[in-house]
Amino acid sequence: MSHEALLLGIDAGGTSTRAVLTDSRGECLGYGIGGRGNPISAGPERAADGVLEAIGRALQPSGASLADIAVVTPAMAGSRASGDHTWLHSRLMREGFAGRLVFESDLLAAYFSGSASPFGYALVSGTGACVVRVRDGRIDGTGDGLGWLLGDRGSGFWIGHAIARAVVQDLDRTGPATALTGQVLDHYDLVPSESVVQGRSGALDALIEALYSRPPIELAALAPFAFDQPDPVAEGILRDAGRHLADTLAAVLAGPGPLVIGGSVLSRTGPVRDSFLERLGAAAEGLDLLPVGDGAIGAAFLAVRAAGGEPDAETLDALTRTISRFR
Repeated sequence: MSHEALLLGIDAGGTSTRAVLTDSRGECLGYGIGGRGNPISAGPERAADGVLEAIGRALQPSGASLADIAVVTPAMAGSRASGDHTWLHSRLMREGFAGRLVFESDLLAAYFSGSASPFGYALVSGTGACVVRVRDGRIDGTGDGLGWLLGDRGSGFWIGHAIARAVVQDLDRTGPATALTGQVLDHYDLVPSESVVQGRSGALDALIEALYSRPPIELAALAPFAFDQPDPVAEGILRDAGRHLADTLAAVLAGPGPLVIGGSVLSRTGPVRDSFLERLGAAAEGLDLLPVGDGAIGAAFLAVRAAGGEPDAETLDALTRTISRFR
């Protein structure tokens, strides 16, 4: 093996994990995908399995092992990122790792996947929604990220919840008719029916039962219907989502800078993006919108920093260019 320090950046998510093997200059030497890597949502054992799976695939092209790695930097959401790390550290040590384990925020990794500037913003809106302000390369301001019960306004969950409410109101005749109704009924394998159960539409009765029998977070699966349906109700939901995301960003705005956008809700053109920019007004003119697919590049960027390097725009460019050989 080369004497060049080998580093691993880990973008550990709730549904999948991405590992990037890099050197201190930002040359990607391997990339791997594994299972769920967040111990809060997946449990410690399953999360460690997902991280190790991604690492194994990232190491394979180079022939390196964990014994050759100087720093592993997992970036993930949740309090575990600053808490007890034994769930992962012990598993890494069992595989020969003797380097440093440095946890970072998934939002910071998302930011450095799109910008190397020490000042700027990251807005991630997927299933949940959160905005951070980055100053001197660290998070110093946060908006929302409060979870499905208390916040995540404008997120995939928020949109899905709004769709469910709109469809229920349509069937209950307390809201406007919407083409979303047929899609939601199909999603739950329910058939539109003229039957009446205790004075209520049979379809509504069946939908209520289906919705309450599932975990609330699964409402996020309904969100794509609003983007696919040219329907006034759907467009209204999306425009409201854009305004909510703009309000969350406005709470942490402290001047112009790059705005890295992660997640599928705001990354596409359409009503969400349009209402987001309209709501921001003149403040939007000072923001450079930079969509990113995930936080893998930023996790590797943070691994270089954790190893004592001073990553910059050149490092980010090298990571972005060389990781494309493996994706």
